[in-house]
Amino acid sequence: MEPFLHGMMLAFGLILPLGVQNVFIFNQGATHKKLSNAFPAVITAGICDTILISLAVAGVSIIILSFDWLRTFLFLIGFLFLVYMGWLMWKATPEVKKNQEANPFSAKRQILFAASVSLLNPHAILDTIGVIGTSSLVYTGYDKWIFTIACILISWMWFFSLAITGKKIGQIDTNGKLLKRMNQISALIIWGMAVYMGSQLLMIGE
Repeated sequence: MEPFLHGMMLAFGLILPLGVQNVFIFNQGATHKKLSNAFPAVITAGICDTILISLAVAGVSIIILSFDWLRTFLFLIGFLFLVYMGWLMWKATPEVKKNQEANPFSAKRQILFAASVSLLNPHAILDTIGVIGTSSLVYTGYDKWIFTIACILISWMWFFSLAITGKKIGQIDTNGKLLKRMNQISALIIWGMAVYMGSQLLMIGE
């Protein structure tokens, strides 16, 4: 029971802050006509977090990110992608109509973007390694499995909850004005993360 509770609290603490991944999932839930249409983003984010948590517990990711050139590459790709994604969200103009989708993101695009904001975010990767990976070291065997499963379970539950909450907000906003403002706020948050990532890139280069 202790490893399970420990894993739940750690995972919730890591995933709760308003980051690019959370903003994207919420936005997809809010701007699609059907909740199920946002599932590609939700499922992709869940799978990516499952991979990251598993790698962190296994210790593989620590070895990978020990290479400075690889960290620099990840930060550069992440910075460029976030700038581009912020621009797309800023210019998006949702129109909530009876027979029209309110979001330009197709299933393929959702999968690409959700995977990118999950796997091309070095800050999130390092958090996973530093917190979940390190904390898992106190457990062995069965307890480590329980700890890992708890972290993964919270991650999946959180993403589905975000999409559902976004859907409820989207139903309230019948004219699309609120969703337009949400898109712009999302873009500002994403650009803020891009600036942070750019500063980290400069620090690595020094």
